[in-house]
Amino acid sequence: LGLATPTAIVVGTGAAARRGILFKNMTALERLHALRTIVLDKTGTLTRGRPALGAVVPAPGVDAAELLRLAASAEQHSEHPLGKAIVAAAAGPLPAVTQHRAVGGHGLRATVDGAVILIGTERWLRSNAVETARLSGVASDLSSGTVSLGTVSQGTGVQVLPGATLAVPQTLVWVARDGILMGLLALADALRPEAPAAVAALRRAGLRVVVLTGDHREVAVAIAAQAGIAAEDVMAEVLPGDKAAAVATLQARGLVGMVGDGINDAPALARADVGIAVGSGADVAIHAADVTLMRSDLGGLAEALALSRRTVAVIRQNLVWASIYNLVLIPVAAGVLYPIAAAPTALRSLHPALAALAMALSSLTVVLNSLRLRRLAGPRAGT
Repeated sequence: LGLATPTAIVVGTGAAARRGILFKNMTALERLHALRTIVLDKTGTLTRGRPALGAVVPAPGVDAAELLRLAASAEQHSEHPLGKAIVAAAAGPLPAVTQHRAVGGHGLRATVDGAVILIGTERWLRSNAVETARLSGVASDLSSGTVSLGTVSQGTGVQVLPGATLAVPQTLVWVARDGILMGLLALADALRPEAPAAVAALRRAGLRVVVLTGDHREVAVAIAAQAGIAAEDVMAEVLPGDKAAAVATLQARGLVGMVGDGINDAPALARADVGIAVGSGADVAIHAADVTLMRSDLGGLAEALALSRRTVAVIRQNLVWASIYNLVLIPVAAGVLYPIAAAPTALRSLHPALAALAMALSSLTVVLNSLRLRRLAGPRAGT
């Protein structure tokens, strides 16, 4: 009985480590099998996390190159993937930025060449009295992925970057200078190739899959659809500080697992019953999580779930076998067979050698049954 659980846990965590799945504690391995909902962060988890600038959309009378220069200047110290993509797309030296201040879930405010630059969501610019209606039509088409290269650039002054694909949902970053709209930037992040298969595997396992993101709802719904997730399972436009509360809401229906990779995901990872970090993510996310997918492959999520379920099943089998040995042999040791003359003498008195053999076989049964996890969850092909 003392070996039943620890042997299965040790073998299970070892098998998981060989497949690039790191369990930080036994509780995570045991609790994972009971999850009812898996929450996926969008950027960097469901998608590759490497957005690329597709188009620069200036407001009437604004030069596209100047718009990109101002945006890149304001973002040059940003750690956000969108900010890094904007800076990477800008050519030439950038002017110094002062009074840089990020506003979580909204954007940032910076001073460039003596002008106050606001860069972030449309809602945030509107809350700062910036009029955005002039670009609302193009913005709607870009965010839904219903615009082609020809229609977006024809007669609008829009600069489409070489190699860009606009017929996919674009994340929009709005830019204003001194309270006047300068334009917007369209960036796209590709879906992870393994995401649809991973989502399908989770749903076959009986889990509800939910997308949680701060991005615009149209973009989030379109990306989720590509992964096979319905619109009603998309929680969009959620501020970083509200992600943990969103997870808490879902916990009313059962145990919840949260998968994320960014700094903003850390509170939600800690709040979830099982926090799962993607290995390529921020250190703080990995630290807050209970499980780390070292390969940055969502396919490992279904593998971790399957391994957890197999480990718990083996623990239960071990407990059953150990209990059977004790239930049968403790009465024999107590002399229940002694009055039966027809019983072998060795069993009537339970010879010490037989007791030692039974004890060894009990332990061996538990250990060998646990070692089956190595075969069931052997090294993944190609690793």
